[in-house]
Amino acid sequence: MTEPDVASSDATNIASSIVRDGGDYVINGRKWWTSGAGDPRCKIIIFMGKTDPKAPKHAQQSMILVPRDTPGVKVLRHLPVFGYDDAPHGHMEIAFDNVRVPVANILLGEGRGFEIAQGRLGPGRIHHCMRAIGLAEQALEKMCARAKARVAFGKPIAEQTVTLERIAEARIMIDQARLLTLKAAYMMDTVGNKAARAEIAMIKIAAPAMACKVIDWAIQAHGGGGVSDDFGLAYAYAHARTLRLVDGPDEVHRNQIGKLELAKH
Repeated sequence: MTEPDVASSDATNIASSIVRDGGDYVINGRKWWTSGAGDPRCKIIIFMGKTDPKAPKHAQQSMILVPRDTPGVKVLRHLPVFGYDDAPHGHMEIAFDNVRVPVANILLGEGRGFEIAQGRLGPGRIHHCMRAIGLAEQALEKMCARAKARVAFGKPIAEQTVTLERIAEARIMIDQARLLTLKAAYMMDTVGNKAARAEIAMIKIAAPAMACKVIDWAIQAHGGGGVSDDFGLAYAYAHARTLRLVDGPDEVHRNQIGKLELAKH
């Protein structure tokens, strides 16, 4: 979905084209942050582009399957995340120049790209938040172990008041995010994604922000070691910080939550 030449926080900005030509569609565009495209096992790319620029705003887009080895598909570069390459998974920038695929490769039909996206993004956000909570739990465990083992200014770091406060706050924040995520998942199961859209948006904001804060405290407790690769905290922070952009930036979700809240009054 994401393109380098437009603000992809607004998915209606997608400029790539999918044009019908007889029994084929011809695809043109440039995408980036195409996750998984660096893995040699990747054989199919799901491409989102406009089939009808004159249709209603959320009916212009379609999704289509593009075999990786189709002529015109060119990986331009690998995009590291805070310097990490995420191999072999990878995140790629890919050019699609007059890529021709059969009409049968369209998913569900023309104009249903947003419908497909929403069906995947809601559950996907639950999984992102689950992983963020797991990262935070690991960071808290490492922070506690480090605080008990290290001595500074004559006593273990764990006995320094500021460290105790951070450990306590981390536990509170992690459990708050976990309970909110469980509520969102329960609502998705019982009343569906649409009715749970506020809760899904809330966890998408809350869980990564919580993980960033807890991991940051863990890094601080590890001193110079925290920013190295020795403890996995720097990589965990890079991942958690990236989640504040993945599947829609925080600002988009806050706007949605605000509108839904105002609609009650």
